[in-house]
This record gives sequence, C-alpha cells and structure tokens, in this order.
Amino acid sequence: MSEQHGPGAPSVGAADSPTPRPLPRDEDAWLPGWLVRRPLTAGWAWTGFWAALIIADEFVDLAGWSWYVLVGMAALPTLLATIALLHATPRRFLKPRRDSVLGHFFVRFLALIAAFLVWGVSVVMSASISTTIQSLVGASEREVTSVGFNLLLAAIPLAVSVLWLAFIIRCAWFLRRLRGWKQEPGPGAVPKKFLRFRPRLRRVAVGLAHPGLLLVAGLGTSVLALLLGAVELTVNVLK
Repeated sequence: MSEQHGPGAPSVGAADSPTPRPLPRDEDAWLPGWLVRRPLTAGWAWTGFWAALIIADEFVDLAGWSWYVLVGMAALPTLLATIALLHATPRRFLKPRRDSVLGHFFVRFLALIAAFLVWGVSVVMSASISTTIQSLVGASEREVTSVGFNLLLAAIPLAVSVLWLAFIIRCAWFLRRLRGWKQEPGPGAVPKKFLRFRPRLRRVAVGLAHPGLLLVAGLGTSVLALLLGAVELTVNVLK
C-alpha cells in the first residue's frame, strides 16, 4: 500500500500523541507577593495601622462601639491564622517538655496562689459592692435585687475579657512551643498536612501565627475591652 503525501494527508503519529494536560490553577494567586515573602512584617504593619486608628479615635471621639471594631480588626489576621494552625496540629505533635518535676510542681503551686488571690479579691469586691448597693438604694429588697442583677449583667464583659486574656496567653504559649519566634520556622516545626497543597497560603498563615504578634494584638484587644467596656458598664450601672 502506497503512503499518502500532500497537504491534506494526516501526519504520522498525530493521532497517537498524548493530549497535554492543563496546569493546575493556583488558588492563591490573588495573594500579593510581598505578603507571601514577609507575612510577619505585614502582620506588624497591620496591627500598627489599627493601633494608630485607636489612638486617633481617642481624639475624634467616634461611636462607643468603634473601639471594639478597631481592636478586633487589629487582632483578626493573627488570630485566624493561629486558630487554623493549632486546629491542624495534634497534641502529640508537640515535643515533650524537659522541665523537672520540681519545676512542674512549682508552677502548680504558683497557680494555686494566684487562684487564692483571685478568690480573695472577689470576696472583698462582693462585700464592697453589697455595702455600696445598700447605701445607694436603701433597705428595699426589690431595688437591691434589681441592682444586683444589673451588676451581674455588667460583669459578664469583664469575665469574658479575663477568659479571653487567658485564651490568648495559652495559644501564644503553644505557638512558642510549636514554631518558635522566627518568621519562618524550621522544617518539621509545623505539620505537613497543614495547607499542604496551598504553599502560598501556608506561608502566610504560618507567618501570621506568631506568638509575639498574637500577644501584642490579642492582649491589646483584651486590655482595651477590659478597661473601656466592662468597667465602664459597671460604673454606669452604679450611677
């Protein structure tokens, strides 16, 4: 059989050539290059920007709830990155601690002392508040009960702020054990399954989940909520 030649003849092996597969689309191509290269620096800049707005709000005197929005935005990136990283990290992944038995019990001893001090302060404050209520509203049982419940409701933000403070400190402590203080932790410090197929987003998340950044942004949020929110509500109720 003679071979066909000419412009209309099919080329030899054209039908057998494999179809090229399209390259996988980068889902994180929208992330800016400077953010991927220096995520921790970007996190500090973000926190500093919102801190400047908080200082400006002191002079502009915006709405009262604007404080909560500003301090929440300051802590939002590092908090989300921390939650995502710690959620993907099993407890057994952390290296065992090397502290001594004496150190272990000494820390527990200090915790018990702190708990006792908190209990003592709560007893003194409850007695002081009770005396203040009696002097303000007199001997009316109904009015005393009403003011007491109002104070209880006003103390909820205070209690939530204290618990939030403890939560931030605990998360920062685990981050220090997990990834350390460097912007880029060493190999094996972070679980490989964490954003395995999204390297750009993984780099940004690990950089933002920094214990120092979380402490500054998170503790700043807690302190401002404690001083400007809960105490102010309590004073208003007493008035």
